[in-house]
Amino acid sequence: MIRKLVLLVALVMLVLGAASVAAQEGEPLVIGLLVDQSGPLTIYGYELEYGFKLGLLYAAGVNPADYENDMDAALAAVTIAGRPVEVVVRDNASNADTAASQARELIEQEGAEILVGAPSSGVMTGVQQVALDSDVMLFAAPAASPAITGANFNANTFRICRNTFQDFLAFAPYATAELGSNFVILAVDNDFGRASAGAAGVLAGAGITFVSEPIYAPLETTDFTPYLQQVLDSGADAVLPIWAGDGSVTLFQQIAELGVQDQMAVVAAFNSNDIVAVSDPSTIGNISWIVYHYSFPENEINDFLVEGYRAVYEDNPDLFSECSFATAQALAQAVTETEGDTLPESMIPVLEGMVFEGPKGTYAIRPSDHQALVPMYIARLNNLDSEDQQFYELLATVPANQIVPPVLLAEDVAAERLPLDEAFNAMIAEMEG
Repeated sequence: MIRKLVLLVALVMLVLGAASVAAQEGEPLVIGLLVDQSGPLTIYGYELEYGFKLGLLYAAGVNPADYENDMDAALAAVTIAGRPVEVVVRDNASNADTAASQARELIEQEGAEILVGAPSSGVMTGVQQVALDSDVMLFAAPAASPAITGANFNANTFRICRNTFQDFLAFAPYATAELGSNFVILAVDNDFGRASAGAAGVLAGAGITFVSEPIYAPLETTDFTPYLQQVLDSGADAVLPIWAGDGSVTLFQQIAELGVQDQMAVVAAFNSNDIVAVSDPSTIGNISWIVYHYSFPENEINDFLVEGYRAVYEDNPDLFSECSFATAQALAQAVTETEGDTLPESMIPVLEGMVFEGPKGTYAIRPSDHQALVPMYIARLNNLDSEDQQFYELLATVPANQIVPPVLLAEDVAAERLPLDEAFNAMIAEMEG
């Protein structure tokens, strides 16, 4: 009886071992992609999906032109470490509860081994816990709250996109030289707005003073008059609006209507092309930072992104198409190096400290908090009516190693993880600008 039991256990182990090999060599790799395609961040949801899928094609050496620019057919040809890839998309409409439920469904019912997304920072903090509880990898993209790789850090989460600290660090030299030293913040009242307003404090190191606490307005605001009146009454030299989504159009229209720019500088990141195109003409001539514009990088990876995007989607890649593309590159490189193993214990050591070339140039993933260091841009808005969305004059490319965000890990976590950065920091310091 004991011998039979031993033989049975051995047989089970053999079967399990064979299944494990099959999963690495031929079983589909299911990736759950969490987007917003019906809520306030819809425009970013499509940028995320389109950029990510093209990034998978690039990483796998698949040209959509070989499949008559049919994305479904091209994706069917993608394999990573011998595993065919399936991307399952879920629209959460930037609702945190919906996204958490979808994340669990993707893992438990669809067999997703990796999660990617989403545009909303508030959504991502909840999904981070789902990924950790389920022991799967999560790539946060393009949600920009510093909390994702800071106070809310967990080992299963990586972010190849920038966070808002990098925005402000990129712009600080220009701001202090040209705009005065007294600023006021008007921010959306959600996780993204509050965390980003906190990140703006980094500008204090460049000599900027905030004349009041941040002024917060709800995401659904349509009449910004009372909030903008507080801005006008603040006596600041410049206002820093922190907003996302289509509501940005209304905000900047009302900024122009109330003549805010006549009283102070208006400093805000340039947005997605379709949003910029309907901006108030008073914004022409503004100088600010921008995460990405398809016309700025000059390299073959960005060429692939631009050409593929135009061919498949009949549009130009936009603000977050780039970082979702780069996210797919990092994901694919990690799974390739683990030979198809997607367990966090296998992928984390590969991703920590990873350096690779993407659409904007060199990307480097900091080991301690899993935040990528990425290049940024300073640009001047020259027009609003270019047929091919050539709205900007590029003034500067800011290399990744010149805009290193602070590590914001909890004290006990930082004590354990900061030593991981010693060799990485030395490498970053030696990188050429």
